[in-house]
Parts: sequence; C-alpha cells; structure tokens
Amino acid sequence: MSRDKVVLAYSGGLDTSIILRWLQEEKNCDVVTFTADIGQGEELGPARKKAELMGIEHIYIEDLREDFVRDYCFPMFRANAIYEGVYLLGTSIARPLIGKRLVEIARDTGAVAISHGATGKGNDQVRFELSAYALEPSIKVISPWREWDLNSRAKLIEYAEKHQIPIPTDKRGEAPYSMDANLLHISYEGKALEDPWTEPDEDMFRLSVSPEAAPDTPEYVEIEFEGGDPVAINGERLSPAAFLTKLNELGGKHGIGRVDMVENRYVGMKARGVYETPGGTIWLTARRAVESITLDREASHLKDELMPRYAKLIYTGYWFAPERKALQAAIDATQDNVNGTARLKLYKGNAIVVGRTSPTSLYSTEHVTFEEDDVFDQHDAEGFIKLNALRLRLGTLGRRTQGTEDN
Repeated sequence: MSRDKVVLAYSGGLDTSIILRWLQEEKNCDVVTFTADIGQGEELGPARKKAELMGIEHIYIEDLREDFVRDYCFPMFRANAIYEGVYLLGTSIARPLIGKRLVEIARDTGAVAISHGATGKGNDQVRFELSAYALEPSIKVISPWREWDLNSRAKLIEYAEKHQIPIPTDKRGEAPYSMDANLLHISYEGKALEDPWTEPDEDMFRLSVSPEAAPDTPEYVEIEFEGGDPVAINGERLSPAAFLTKLNELGGKHGIGRVDMVENRYVGMKARGVYETPGGTIWLTARRAVESITLDREASHLKDELMPRYAKLIYTGYWFAPERKALQAAIDATQDNVNGTARLKLYKGNAIVVGRTSPTSLYSTEHVTFEEDDVFDQHDAEGFIKLNALRLRLGTLGRRTQGTEDN
C-alpha cells in the first residue's frame, strides 16, 4: 500500500525529530523535511545529518534570510507595525514565509500534507495553517500536538529513547524557557518566565548585553532610506539581510531592544513573552524620524490609525488575507516620498534620534522660524480658528437656549 507524503517544518531539535518519527510510525507517512535558515544563528548541517539518520531521502535546507527581510520584514516595517504597544512581531512575520515554502515544496514533491511542531495553545499553529490554506485550499495539515498523547517533556524523552532519537544533553533536564530565533529577533517564553512577576535571568539573553553593561560612551549611527526602505548604514549600502545583521550587532552592543510583555494570544489566553529585537528597534526609530519630515500630516495620521489593525493581522496569521494586502497597498502608496537619513545616538538601551534630513523633506524653516518672515501671514490664523470653532460656538449657544450648558 502506498504511503502518503508529508512535508515537515523541521528544525532538527528534539520536538520535530520526534514528530518526524511519529509521522513515519503512527501516520505511515513518507516525510520530506524542510529547514529554513532565516537567521536563527544555528548551524543547519546537523539538521540534515539527523534527517538522513532517520531515513529521510528528500531534505530541503534553504537560506531564506534575504527573502525574509526583503519580502516580509520590509513591508511590515513600512507600516511601523507594533502589536499591543511594544511587540515588533519578530516571530509572527516569519511564519507566512515558512508556510509558503511548505506548500510550494508539497507541490514540488507530490505531498498531500504539511506538518509543523506548533502546540495547540499557541499562535503559530494558526499562522502556519492560515498561510497554507490561503495558498493551497486543498492541503491537509497534520498537527501532532493536537493529536498525540506526548503531552509532557518526560513523555517526549521516553519516546525519543524508545525510538533511538538523539537527545540533546540540555533537554534531559527542565529547560528554563523555550526560544525561537530569526534575523529580526529572539523570543523566550515558558518555564521560569510563566510567572509574570519573575525577572528573567541575565544569562538568558543571546543578542544583547544589559543596558548596565553597555558601553559608557554613546555611538552614533546614520541610517538611509529610499522609498520607505533602509538601504545604507553610515553610508555603506547593504543588502536587506546584511542591513539587519549589522543593526543587530550595533543594537546588541548597546543593550537596545529588550521587551518583557504579557500579550493576548489569538487563541484567547494571556502569555508572558520576553523578546530581543535590537536591530528592529533602531530601524523603527529611524524610520519614524525620516517619515516625520517627509510624510504629509494626514497621510501620517492615517498610517498610525491603520497600524494597529495591520499589526493584529500579522500577529494572528492573516499575512495572505485580502485585507492585509489592501492595507499594504494603502501603506505603500505613502512611501514614495520617504527618502532621507536619520542620525541616532545609541546609549545604554536607548536609540535616540538626534538628526534627520531628506531630499524630499516637507519641513520648511522659512515657515516655522520664530524670526521675521514673509511667507506666512499670522493674521490668517484668526479666520482659521474661528471657522474651526464655529460648530463649538453653535453647540454652546444651543445648550444655553435649552438651559443645559455644561459647567
């Protein structure tokens, strides 16, 4: 009897290695593994070796760092997207790219299903699957965490030992947190962090030093934008991935980009997450500085109104939905004029804007000067104010007539 073929999002870690064997043994599937290099900073060779040891013939390992930053991070940052006031969506924005490649590999290999290691409590299951269904409505999804009974670390290790799956030495004990990394950020959650009152251990962080340990001398950086996207750091033009890599180095050196938050997951529960986004934090600060002198007032305010809706769509997995694409078109229509350079001072956890300039600037020193000028007639302000006050004055007169004037 023929076996169905399934494409597994495979990291080479304990969980996805167990899923690989479970798909082979319990689901009677031939497995194709897909491992994406999106800047997690780990050697991916071991993932290939593990897959080969487990009898996998079709192994996909792809460097998607440029795709990730150019096609996903760049559009998201053009929206200045932040979820619930602080989260720069580092994990969220990686999922549609992985979901897209899972579907494409399934088509290429004749697989009828895709599989992932996201749990039934989290957001990632939604993000992977909404992306897959949007691109291939007939695809089948196998989500082991929603089916099996391996619902504890002890059971996972027992299963691994039974099936001779190599277990990393640091997985035999209780890990203090789970971690997800890519070129935009690292997220930490679970275990010791489940108590929202508990401060994270300093040795947990991978991308940044603490602000206290950062250099005592500030460092200045200039970031150049064209059409809303960054193109250079300190005059050096860089590819999208190289740009973010360099900003991560600068931000991490100065303790920038740490966030500790309790967020509202799409499945309904609150969860505590700790994030490191050093480069992204500098990037967003610089972007807004350049936009401040190049965007029309109402276009800028409209973007700020749209942003929370846009951020929520990414957080909840709707990257490929028509409403996200519609919002993206509106956002991108504002970006032609967003050209210029922001100068920032990096110091002790802070990215401080100290200068901005643009060849397409809307900032007019002639109009804003406190000195004498001949371009702005200050008498015009009186009529402007009276016209805008008309409805307020009529409202007050109406309430007086009815005897209901507010105190």
